[in-house]
Amino acid sequence: MLTVRLSNETEEKLREFCQQQQKTKSQVVKEALVAYLQKAEAAHSPYDLGKDLFGQEGSSRTDGSIKFKSRLKEKLHEKYSR
Repeated sequence: MLTVRLSNETEEKLREFCQQQQKTKSQVVKEALVAYLQKAEAAHSPYDLGKDLFGQEGSSRTDGSIKFKSRLKEKLHEKYSR
C-alpha cells in the first residue's frame, strides 16, 4: 500500500480528471506510474546512444583506443629497424 500527499490544486485536478475519464484515483495513479517507469527504462544515456560509434574515427576499427600503443610501437619498429 502507498499513501501519497498531493497539494489541494493537484488533488482537485485529479478528481476532475477521474470524473471525466470515469476512473478511480487509484486507477489513474497506477497508470501514470506505469507510464513513468516505462519511460524511465527506455531512456538511454549518451554513452549508450553512441557506443557503436566510439573508437572508429572513420577507419571502422573498434579497437583504436585499446591497441593504439602496440600499433604505434610496431610502426616505429618497422620504420627504424631497416
